[in-house]
Amino acid sequence: MNKFLEYLKPYSGMLFAVLIFLAVEAYIALILPGFMADIVNDGVLPGHLPVIWRNGLIMLGLTFLSVFFAIITGFFTARTAIGVSNDLREAVYEKVLSFSEAEISRFNTSSLITRTTNDIMQVQNTLMMAIRLLIYSPIIAVGGIIRGLERSTDLAWIVLAATIIMLALMGVLFFVALPKYKKWQDLIDRVNQVSRENLSGILVVRAFSTQGFEKGRFAKANQDLAHTERFVNQTFAFMTPIISLVLNLTTALIVWVGAQQVSAFRADVGDIFAFLQYGMLIIFSFLMISMMFIFVPRAVVSMGRINEVLQTEGCIAYKKDPTPFPDNFVGTVEFRDVTFKYPDAQEDDENVLENISFTARPGETTAIIGATGEGKTTIFKLLLRFFDVTSGGIYVGGVDIRDAHKEELHHKIGYVAQKASLFTGTIHSNLLYADKDATEEKIKTAVEISQSEAFIASKPEGYDANVAQGGSNFSGGQRQRLSIARALVKDAPINLFDDSFSALDVKTDALLRAALKEKMGDKTTIVIAQRVSSIMDADQILVLDHGKIAGIGNHRNLMKTCDIYKEIAASQLSEDEINPSR
Repeated sequence: MNKFLEYLKPYSGMLFAVLIFLAVEAYIALILPGFMADIVNDGVLPGHLPVIWRNGLIMLGLTFLSVFFAIITGFFTARTAIGVSNDLREAVYEKVLSFSEAEISRFNTSSLITRTTNDIMQVQNTLMMAIRLLIYSPIIAVGGIIRGLERSTDLAWIVLAATIIMLALMGVLFFVALPKYKKWQDLIDRVNQVSRENLSGILVVRAFSTQGFEKGRFAKANQDLAHTERFVNQTFAFMTPIISLVLNLTTALIVWVGAQQVSAFRADVGDIFAFLQYGMLIIFSFLMISMMFIFVPRAVVSMGRINEVLQTEGCIAYKKDPTPFPDNFVGTVEFRDVTFKYPDAQEDDENVLENISFTARPGETTAIIGATGEGKTTIFKLLLRFFDVTSGGIYVGGVDIRDAHKEELHHKIGYVAQKASLFTGTIHSNLLYADKDATEEKIKTAVEISQSEAFIASKPEGYDANVAQGGSNFSGGQRQRLSIARALVKDAPINLFDDSFSALDVKTDALLRAALKEKMGDKTTIVIAQRVSSIMDADQILVLDHGKIAGIGNHRNLMKTCDIYKEIAASQLSEDEINPSR
């Protein structure tokens, strides 16, 4: 709640204005029944027309004034609620961008999307209602009771009984509904997760003809959500008839008891009319407050989920006074006895990487090969500091990356991820993603090296060709080449390629590697590969086995000294390719 109040502070001026306007609006609503009573007592019954006209015109003027204040209040309320939700969305989005892979996995992507959209929308809608109802309704309720007692104390027990019934009803509903709202939001996360998985994997679903199974998964998630929604809505459905019953009984009792008092000359007709109006105001104020009990529990749950994101501390701590890289920066990458285990791993779990030591130097290509799941991509994640090492150290340009500024570190590294991912826009906008100030010459060079020039030229729009979400309108090889070009546009001293040539044919692969060596030969290049043919000419090859270095050296040396490397090479290459000198 304290976190939420921080986001309300910038709008405290508007909230204060709303408070004043609502107080005036409530005051007008409370004095109007008094004028009605005076019209009946002093105008209608004695037949005094000037009193009717005077009080009627005053009531009309006060009504127009109340409408004016209501419009101003609505304007400020909307500005406040939308402003707070906008600030919350920005804060949550910024926080998520700072998350490491560990935090992303903890919440999961579907839940983070729901928290950024649906949960914040729930808070916005509730805030819009709460600003008005939680200020206006209590004033009306308390003021109505006081003004009603001024007109007749003998009828007070009726309103008191109705108030107690309303409070008891709202209390029961609140405690029944609140736990369900937490489950409701979790089930929305589940529906989003299933939908997202089905849509992103639609080709796999169709290929394996598992539409029926996926329909069942979605139906189960959807039915669970519908069941919870039904329970909550049915619970609150009881509120309307009960409130109507309380309202009608209260009206009937006031009229019946009031008629007896008028007959006994203990009250005036106008006072009974006024008390009836005050009774309705009190009941309606509790009705408005009860509406908040429909929205508040869900908003409380949503705010808790939002706070959970905002208050999550990342597993990676950055120093306030980072060590700058030297002016004469040399892109040397050094792993010194690095061991890594995931932050949420158990003590008895095996290390993902263990005692990894190697040095990658400028002008050289370092390749990493090994079976699936041996920790190859993890090496890149540690180098980019998506995770922190468990022990040992990683040094870039002689600086421990734990001491370096995050943005400066990433500025030194060009990265091509294992899964080629493009963003909605154009080819040109995707290439500029690495460096928005890149020159056309730099872009053209990157495109030439990545062997993307031919297929870009084949597009009628050229560099302005549309890129769909994720680059789905390009082939896998085209996406990989554009991802490589994007990294090269950055012109960083260190380039990381995470199995980035897997979708390329052998010819394109060879041309790309040759262009990289020719035009980017002064850079530090680290390549993860599955194909031995892609790394045979590497200056240094690391062979990983069970998270450890099983061999290190060039192709020729490893063929003599590393059995694992020889097995991989034998499974992929012919005898002539393995020993080209023969």
